[in-house]
Amino acid sequence: MPPSTPSDQPPAAGPLSGILVADFSRILAGPYATMLLADLGADVIKVEGPRGDDTRTWMPPVHDGVSTYYLGINRGKRSLTLDLREESDAGLAAELANRADVLIENFRPGALDRFALDFETVHATNPRLVYTSITGFGTGAGRDVPGYDLMVQAMSGLMSLTGAPEGPPFRAGISVFDVMAGNHAAIGILAALRHRDATGEGQHVEVNLLSSALTGLVNHSSAYVAGGTVPYRMGNAHPSVFPYEPLPTADHDLIVAAANDGQFRTLCEALGIPHTADDPRFARNADRTAHRDELRPILVERLATRGAHEWFTLLVKAGVPSGPINTIDGGFAMAEEFGLDPVVTVGEGDRALPTTRHPIRFSATPAAYRLPPPELNEHGEELRTWLAKPPTREPPHA
Repeated sequence: MPPSTPSDQPPAAGPLSGILVADFSRILAGPYATMLLADLGADVIKVEGPRGDDTRTWMPPVHDGVSTYYLGINRGKRSLTLDLREESDAGLAAELANRADVLIENFRPGALDRFALDFETVHATNPRLVYTSITGFGTGAGRDVPGYDLMVQAMSGLMSLTGAPEGPPFRAGISVFDVMAGNHAAIGILAALRHRDATGEGQHVEVNLLSSALTGLVNHSSAYVAGGTVPYRMGNAHPSVFPYEPLPTADHDLIVAAANDGQFRTLCEALGIPHTADDPRFARNADRTAHRDELRPILVERLATRGAHEWFTLLVKAGVPSGPINTIDGGFAMAEEFGLDPVVTVGEGDRALPTTRHPIRFSATPAAYRLPPPELNEHGEELRTWLAKPPTREPPHA
């Protein structure tokens, strides 16, 4: 059990209560992973250089003068600034690594060697540590290539799939592979902690953005690896299913996703064209996909008789997957309507911050939102004092 850390708060509840995470990561993938762990009770110490995490400066937009980018991925943590070029600070960093259950970093491969914070060195003194590295392209031939989500969207092939067939490739609207790699890192950490529980041994968990991207391309990756097919841009169309795309109504486009034969038959009945499901050109999914150019005008003609909201209500009631194309505010409003309570508040008084709810619900150990995103070095004094004291065997308080 790692030593205690100072705090006025009671010990954290949650499935990861008692787990101390030394977070040497910055930007998005690593901080997103450690925020998820913090929500589940882990004590996360965010180690920053003197200038702080880059995302502190990524603005607008802002909330009370602070970057909302930074605020969105750093709740539940305490901040400690360390200048690893200073011998004393490098010593404190090594002491933190020796006391931690988990260390996560996303430095350039090999960059931590000169500070004695590489896996081999830390593992020798703390063999129970789960040491997690996030890189752009691994530690082999791609080790020196900087890893940014936009680059990986391009290099993985995702951008070749995004956009209109006749137009240029587009990036996704979010840093999708940073988020995916963060999730993969969290999964790897949890699996390695389970292994440690069984054996007493930590290990090195490695995640890279390109590998996360290639597994995240799922059916498109399989189309190439197993089928020898190189997918191409199809706009909003799906290569293997129809209808599975936006279709125009009397006012706005509506997503219609009749992904199997039963759903398509129900769709035809709801649209008042039940005979269409018996047409041999459209009877099976493979037939509909092959004859989408003939089927699409039939569906569009019927959808033009009502507006998107009215069709959404009717189709969902009938059991046909469908949905409006919202802006972000509409997405949150719909989640509220569905009872998902997507916004929670972390912090109190002047530090109260609305933030997005943890995505996983637990019946016995719910996520908790204990600390607002920290100001730079907000907890530096207390953490330096703690690291200077001999280790204790009490669980961390955060």
